Amino acid sequence: MNETVDNYCERLDAGFWSEPLNAITNVAFIVACLLALYAWRQGASRSAPALLLSLWIGVIGVGSFLFHTFATRWALAADSLPILIFILVYVYLAMRDYLGLKAWISLAMVVFYIVASVVATPLLTPIAGSSAGYMTALIAMVVVAVLVRGKDGPVSNGLFVTAAVFCASIGFRMIDLPLCETVAMGTHFMWHILNAVVLYALARIYIDSRERAVAAGSKPRRH
Repeated sequence: MNETVDNYCERLDAGFWSEPLNAITNVAFIVACLLALYAWRQGASRSAPALLLSLWIGVIGVGSFLFHTFATRWALAADSLPILIFILVYVYLAMRDYLGLKAWISLAMVVFYIVASVVATPLLTPIAGSSAGYMTALIAMVVVAVLVRGKDGPVSNGLFVTAAVFCASIGFRMIDLPLCETVAMGTHFMWHILNAVVLYALARIYIDSRERAVAAGSKPRRH
């Protein structure tokens, strides 16, 4: 678990601060977390899932910081697992609260997403490399935006815009190593900045949807 991992252009050795930009830009996740918490605090719904999403953005930032400083196998897990958890929780909430599916069907869709990701990731790897796993999340975001289009326009619009930002974010992640000889600092730090925007946007879309539910007179679920 303490084996050193060298996945990014900026890292030249095993030192703690060998990825200064990749490490420091994790502040973007903390800022996104605080902004999402502020939006949650200002709202009337005070949705528990919205609070979880907002706080979890900070957890993602801490995990990413650990990976880009310690750069070990355990730090890689600390970086990857919080992102995966956020994705799975959001898929469940999107199915339940955006599309109005029952809880058990929403859970089944989470399982379907996991299976689809396992199948699709190897197929996308020749195109997206190590970013292939995130391509399935991008596809899921677009699919939900399409499905919810006639039901909730603001959510659909928000997801489409967020998907566009996420696409750019994945792009910067993908070109980090190929452009390493040209851009010494790499481009992975842009993945952090744009991904923080994506996570904040996703949390804000959910918070705003719960606020509209309260305004419409339907009490949001607080599971």
